Amino acid sequence: MTEQCRFTDPVKAYLIRFYAILDEMLEGMECVQLSDSISHNFIVQMIPHHQAAIEMSNNVLRYTDCAPLRNIAQNIISEQTRSIQDMLDIKCRCSTPANSRIDRCLYQRHFQQIVHTMFTEMDMACSDNNISNNFLREMIPHHMGAVRMSENALRYCICPQLQPMLTDMINSQRKEIQEMEALLQTSVCQE
Repeated sequence: MTEQCRFTDPVKAYLIRFYAILDEMLEGMECVQLSDSISHNFIVQMIPHHQAAIEMSNNVLRYTDCAPLRNIAQNIISEQTRSIQDMLDIKCRCSTPANSRIDRCLYQRHFQQIVHTMFTEMDMACSDNNISNNFLREMIPHHMGAVRMSENALRYCICPQLQPMLTDMINSQRKEIQEMEALLQTSVCQE
């Protein structure tokens, strides 16, 4: 390995924390108690997903001075924190409607495929000595995962209070994906 290819100490520290967050997210999403309600299952599995986005954003904020990226990360923290609270507020009400066993199995199977794809893309994201770009390459598949998980839940009968939250989540995550892709294509966040 040439000297140019070695990660700097800050990049190593950033990546160690990122991979710990990734592992915590996967464990949190897989170890929750599922119920007969797709709405409940979505909420309890999405909360660790959102918590990971908050932690990833806090992680990058320790290392980047790139103003546009700092704005994106701070917006993610704000939106995901609010979204977690909104989901906690409706969790009890959305746990009551039961879905059929067939619907739950189909929902959960597709959910697992989405999570596997998201986790693989995040885990295999190209890493270099630019922490800002590393974050963007990691967060884009994370946000795509939230979009796909929300679209998956909307295929089924879910709690009326959850439906607008999922639509908002899809729209806001798509907007942030576009912002992150545009930032990744520029040289604004060169370190």
